[in-house]
Amino acid sequence: MEWAFAYLALGALVGLFSGMFGIGGGTILVPVLLILFKMQHFPAPYIMHLALGTSMATILFTSLASMRKHHQHGAVNWVVVRTMTPGILFGTALGALCAAYVSPRRLGIFFALFVYFAAIQILFELRPQASRQLPGMTGMTLTGMFTGWISSLVSIGGGTVVVPFLIWCNVPIRNAIGTSAAIGFPVAIGGTTGYIVTGLSSHTLPSPNLGFVYLPSLLWIVLASVITAPLGAKTVHRMKIGLLRKLFAILMLVLGTHLLIKFI
Repeated sequence: MEWAFAYLALGALVGLFSGMFGIGGGTILVPVLLILFKMQHFPAPYIMHLALGTSMATILFTSLASMRKHHQHGAVNWVVVRTMTPGILFGTALGALCAAYVSPRRLGIFFALFVYFAAIQILFELRPQASRQLPGMTGMTLTGMFTGWISSLVSIGGGTVVVPFLIWCNVPIRNAIGTSAAIGFPVAIGGTTGYIVTGLSSHTLPSPNLGFVYLPSLLWIVLASVITAPLGAKTVHRMKIGLLRKLFAILMLVLGTHLLIKFI
């Protein structure tokens, strides 16, 4: 219980960013969970996998909360969600399986580099030009597979991949964010299932747990994030968030640098 307030604060922050930017919050959640898990003296070989698995599990709840709010504003393209979901489920399961066989050091470095990529994308507003239409079923399935794979490896809701892709395909930015938030749910289903299954054979994990999902932190993070995620989604439709996006990107760069120093 002494860690409950730390998890609640973290969940509130992650839920807010998830709703505003259409991402699962893993770029913030994973680095902070690594710090908290280390302070609680969790087994070092599994800390990275526990952070990724627990972070992925929170997306199950934050995506539902923010998806509902975006749907109320008519910002979710459900055709895109349906056509990408089969590929996403396969890709996330594959990503969780890959993560189970990668060393914590390499996984941490890969995650840190991805955080840099995502932060630079936000900081400099690197968006592709709308130059094509949405592809057919095969193209959407392959995009879903890649989105699921990378999302599972770095425990995100897929927004870093999906939002630029949808903008490139002439989907308006608000609809791209709303659709990305909805896509976070199948990403979380596949990724969480993968991290639970791959962690079941590890018998030295902190209890109570479901594989690589540490249940106490999940509980407190979710309690806060399901409240703030709809607030974040509501903010997108009511105000300009350019400055806040840049501050968020700077925070990501700081956390990414911390991880690189730690793992290198």
